[in-house]
Amino acid sequence: MNQRNWIRWPDSFSDNRKSKIQNLKWGGIVAIAVAFATCGAVAQAQQPGKVPRIGFLGNSTAALEANLIGPFREGLRDLGYIEGRSIHIEWRWAEGKYERFPALIAELIAANIDVIVTAGTPASLAVKKATTSIPLVMIAVGDPVGTGLIASLAHPGGNVTGLTSIAADLEGKRLELLREVVPTLSHVAVFWNPASPFQVVSEKEVQAAAQLLRIKVLSLGVQAQEQFDNAFAAIRR
Repeated sequence: MNQRNWIRWPDSFSDNRKSKIQNLKWGGIVAIAVAFATCGAVAQAQQPGKVPRIGFLGNSTAALEANLIGPFREGLRDLGYIEGRSIHIEWRWAEGKYERFPALIAELIAANIDVIVTAGTPASLAVKKATTSIPLVMIAVGDPVGTGLIASLAHPGGNVTGLTSIAADLEGKRLELLREVVPTLSHVAVFWNPASPFQVVSEKEVQAAAQLLRIKVLSLGVQAQEQFDNAFAAIRR
């Protein structure tokens, strides 16, 4: 008889040692990309004494994305860019309210930034829609090709560059690993954000893998904290 199990997993795990090491690598690589972008912008403007201005746009809050902004700042310092002295950073946070993106991006553009750095797929898509002239450097983005951010990994095109760290097709493998850990696994609850294009794709991958593995999925789309109580109530039923 199959055991009834409800298992949920988050979109990413950033509190383990491996993720912290990887974040440091991302920070250095993204800082290099930003350095090239800002140097190009300053040279194009023919203002040798100009202090480069970076706009950083995050999906959530500075506290929740500290694992990204810490290494990013370190990477800039390693290249000789000191915030407040040789480089200026305008920080903007959507706090999970993606409808705020247009206004936040407008603020960054009005601040005459030279390059925009985004953390997450929703922020990156919003910037791409808002401007095609300001360089965009993205980090922590899932499936940039599938979500329409770039044409291909080899030739992204347009004003977009950066890093992708997550692949939606790995969701099926994660489900397989859960079945290996719990052989009697028959039911899985999945939390996902319907406002995130990447997580929409990921949820479909979970459903496809679950069908092959004959696992029933309780799909729970949540966008705000107040929706979690109803989601957990659905799990308990």
